[in-house]
Amino acid sequence: MTSEWWRTAAIYQIYPRSFADSNGDGIGDLPGVTARLGSLQSLGIDAVWFSPFYTSPQKDAGYDVADYCDIDPLFGTLADFDAMLEEAHARGIRVIVDLVPNHSSDRHVWFQAALAAAPGSAERARYLFRDGKGATGELPPNNWESVFGGPAWTRVVEADGNLGQWYLHLFDSSQPDFDWHNEEVREEFRRILRFWLDRGVDGFRVDVAHGLVKAEGLPDWTAAEGAGSMGGAGGEGVPLEPEISTEPGDAPPYWAQEGVHEIYRDWRKVLDEYPGDRILAAEAWVDPLSKVAKWVRPDEMHQSFNFAYLETPWKAAALRKVIDDSLDAFGSVGAPSTWVLSNHDVVRHATRLAVTADNPQGHGLGPRSKGIPEYATGVRRARAATALMLALPGSAYLYQGEELGLPEVIDLPNDVRQDPTWFRTDGERYGRDGCRVPIPWEGDVPSYGFGPSDASWLPQPAQWAELARDKQEGVAGSTLSLYQAALRLRREHALGSGTLVWADALGAGLDVPADVVAFRNGDVLVVANAGTAAVALPAGEVLLASNELGAGASGSSLPPDTTVWLRA
Repeated sequence: MTSEWWRTAAIYQIYPRSFADSNGDGIGDLPGVTARLGSLQSLGIDAVWFSPFYTSPQKDAGYDVADYCDIDPLFGTLADFDAMLEEAHARGIRVIVDLVPNHSSDRHVWFQAALAAAPGSAERARYLFRDGKGATGELPPNNWESVFGGPAWTRVVEADGNLGQWYLHLFDSSQPDFDWHNEEVREEFRRILRFWLDRGVDGFRVDVAHGLVKAEGLPDWTAAEGAGSMGGAGGEGVPLEPEISTEPGDAPPYWAQEGVHEIYRDWRKVLDEYPGDRILAAEAWVDPLSKVAKWVRPDEMHQSFNFAYLETPWKAAALRKVIDDSLDAFGSVGAPSTWVLSNHDVVRHATRLAVTADNPQGHGLGPRSKGIPEYATGVRRARAATALMLALPGSAYLYQGEELGLPEVIDLPNDVRQDPTWFRTDGERYGRDGCRVPIPWEGDVPSYGFGPSDASWLPQPAQWAELARDKQEGVAGSTLSLYQAALRLRREHALGSGTLVWADALGAGLDVPADVVAFRNGDVLVVANAGTAAVALPAGEVLLASNELGAGASGSSLPPDTTVWLRA
């Protein structure tokens, strides 16, 4: 008998370099995480997901992996990992680790061997090396663009000193793509899976799970203007990608190819060898949701991030549609829907949901960006959106610091930015540094308690002093208290395993305005006002309110950008 804990879990993402620093070098580490696990236990989460901590040159914050079976000294040692895992399990917290199978670092021993080997060699066959076009091979094999901007191909210098073949890197040039048609690559990742499963991890979040397999022949492809860099929506008003095609402007021939599913069916067999419901969670920027559901068919992965939900604007009609579509799509294959509003790749939702200008995924925000909201407006809307999300049936993902109401850091100086996107676009796109600034724990100490010194790999804004965890702990109305209460009530009322019924189908005479999202999940009635005017609130015991409620002529009213849970 299995628990299938993942169907209803609240999973908290830890971005290791920005969570907690134990030694004062300004970079978060595993011992820092271990020391703060009690705070996560009191928050009320079920599991943590770690962004990469593997050996890496850190050209892309650890998503360029040089050794998949060791810890980078920046973050500690394997012994530190084992100690953290033991402490997390002792506190009832499961541990999911990131796996990066689309590409390695160019410092990986395999890629170094490929550079030293000849064209056509077994070493090069592990990656996507190709001859160039043109009279002397001077042109790249096709016109693909990197997710981070610029060309997706780099030409190498051969052993004889002459320019030679090109290699594919959908991300930075320091991240060469593996060739997943190669059985040696497949067997290596089976080994990596077992290495971490043997240590006791509870699962894997799979980076770029919609990549890995590229269309036969690597055909040219041109993106539609404004398209999202990872294949999802490009921002509000930009349509999600259509069915896979190699026609210019349609979906890329390197995302969501059918061959990826064979890989995950193989991985699922490996995980099923182990006890305790070990899981696979897909980062699959794919649309429509009916296609995302392919990743979570019964013999493949257990979860897939719901990026359609993340990218939905704070508008009632859009929210109702994406919730319906999500429950239908994932339910059709017997999988739970997942819900997420922030992560390490997107503008924090305490800012993003109130931005009034287009902001395609991956572009980030900075001093020149338009439509940036006031903090009070952004966090009010974010609190309402979170309260809505945590009432939905399924599994919810939280990103470190959102429980403190942290906004995107907009005003980072140019000379501290580290995201490859910033450099590969010559500053045209700000990238993701603004959501990765180290989080605050104590407001009146150096680095706001991030570490024992004032060092911080990205500078923390003065605003962190008032948003620090110790300034919010036990304070009624704080964002931290809202998250703690929502997670406790979510568990007490079994909302994760519940069933959603829209309020207008309840037959209780409820009047649901067009700008309102209202549904019942078990014995909880959820009402979210996404409009600009207050609305009347149904009678009932208030269990949770994202912001203060108002008073109307006939009782309580629900202000704009506010969500309430009532006992139905």
